[in-house]
Formats: sequence, C-alpha cells, structure tokens
Amino acid sequence: MFRLLLPVLFLFSCRPAYKSHRDDYSLPAGRPSYDQPDFWAAHPWKKDPSDSLPDILQQASRDSLADVFFIHPTTYTHKRKGWNASLDDAMLNAKTDYTSILYQASAFNQHARVFAPRYRQVHLSAFFHVNDITRASFDTAYSDVRQAFIYYLTHFNKGRPIIIAGHSQGGLMAERLLKEFFDGRPLMKQLVAAYIIGWPVPWGTFAGIPVCADPVQTGCFCGWRTLKVNYIAPYMKVEDAPSYITNPLSWDTTLNPVPAARNQGSVLRNFKAVIPHTTGAVIHGDVLWVDRPSFPGSAFFRRRNYHIADINLFYMTIRQNLEQRIFAFKAKSP
Repeated sequence: MFRLLLPVLFLFSCRPAYKSHRDDYSLPAGRPSYDQPDFWAAHPWKKDPSDSLPDILQQASRDSLADVFFIHPTTYTHKRKGWNASLDDAMLNAKTDYTSILYQASAFNQHARVFAPRYRQVHLSAFFHVNDITRASFDTAYSDVRQAFIYYLTHFNKGRPIIIAGHSQGGLMAERLLKEFFDGRPLMKQLVAAYIIGWPVPWGTFAGIPVCADPVQTGCFCGWRTLKVNYIAPYMKVEDAPSYITNPLSWDTTLNPVPAARNQGSVLRNFKAVIPHTTGAVIHGDVLWVDRPSFPGSAFFRRRNYHIADINLFYMTIRQNLEQRIFAFKAKSP
C-alpha cells in the first residue's frame, strides 16, 4: 500500500520572523533549473531563512563541517490548481520559506551548510486520493528532488559528509533518495545520518542502512511521529506494516520514557525564543508519545496530533545531536 495518509504541516506561526533578501518569489513555470539559486529555498551561496537562529544562539560559532540536504514538507495546501505545485507560485514559495525553511531547516544549520531545493511538491489532498494519477504526481515531485541532489553532488559536495533530512512529504522524498543513492552504494561512506521525520519508515525499508541506536552512531537513519500520550491517529491504525521509531530526546529505540528535563528547548510561535522542557517523550509502538507541551498559552492547546511540531518540539536536541553525529563521523573519517 502506498503510504500517503499524513496531515498537513502548518507551523505554529504563519507570521514571518525573518525578512528575506528578496521580495520577488516568482520563478519560471515548469521544470526547475538548479544552477540558479532561486530554485533553492535554502542555499549557502545566498541569504535565506535557514541561516536564522533564535536569540540565545546568536553568539554561537558558525562553521560548516558537513552538508545538510533538507527536503521541506507539504506547504501546497490552498486551492488545488493541479496535483503538483507550480514553481512560479510566489505566495507558496514565500509560505515555504517563512514556515518550513525558517522553523525547520534552521534546526539543521549546526556545523553544516543547508541545501533545500524548491520542487513541484504534491498537493495535500493527494495523500487521501491514492490512484495512478496521484502516484505519478509523487514521481514528478521526486524527479525534482533527485535532479537537485544530483546537481548538489556534482557541483557542491566534493566529498563532504552528508546529512539527509526531510519532514512529512519531505520525509517520503528523503526515503526514496536514500534508497536510490545511499543504500548499498559507495555514497554510504559519506552519510553522517538521515532524519526521516513525520513519515513512517516500515521495517525492512533499507537493506544496508540501520536505524540509529544511540546519539553518536553514523551511517544510520532516525525518525519519529509525535502524538499526545494515549492517542493514535486514525490513519495510523490502518497502516499495513510496523515502522521504525526513534526517541529524539535519547536518540535510541528503547521504550524508556525520557523526562521533559532532558528536552533542551522548543522553538514554537516566536522563532526568537527557545522554550525549555516543553515535554518528555516515550516510544509507543511505532509512534512517539508526549504529554501536552508546556508553553505560554498551552492550556488552550487541544490538538492531539503534533505532526505540525515534529521538529519544533525538539529543535535544540536536534541541533545537539547533529553536532554529536558530525563530530563522531569526523573522528572516524578525518
């Protein structure tokens, strides 16, 4: 069964905390051309929201020991004009930058250059209408991601360590990328780790890429889907295979609950602020259960599916883990 039942990512804030270097988000229609920086939502050669940091990190040292290839989630949620988004949709491009690239991709800029392609993402409704047409639309989206990754390898990588990261639809694209380019292939020697977040990765998906078992393991993948304790989303109940799951507070796959005291901080509505100890986490089956997050105004927060915050709730622990894995990789492969 094609695993397409996932809710939309809609971050806690739709109010930009970052002002881009450009006001024109329109691009030529049709296929992307990744030799042009504008076809990248994030790129080290230009100023973009992935460069941003919350206030307490402003004085942190910046270096680039590795590269992150980040694939953004579904932001094509408004009125559908086709199964695949147009790259000349200026409002959609701005929405992507001010939500996913700012609030998610920036979590991965710790010791790393961030590359995030614009691609002809699939409309949210395709996840709930599985047929030959929608399957083809996902292939179109992946063809763009694939083209961007090949361009990155050819022109920018030069043997550098690689982190693959994606959320939701981006997680699906990341899974396909890993299977085609890394699993059992020479490029595995450059893989620091992969973060397939907000997307189920069934047991046996990869032949030679293990799930990460500790915070410093390299050449592995990790991922999680976040729900309120005692809740399972209806679409998860009909999934036909168990999935791998990682606890992003302990970075292992044990069933031991991890208290909120170990959550170094979340970045939610106000990008500038880091809120510590918002929630603990425990693995339950193939999902991650958390208590209702504690943040200003959380008493009124009634949502039980925290897909919207898979990354945001664990923003600071992701940054720390990226550092741990990059340093471990460099120690083994100087």
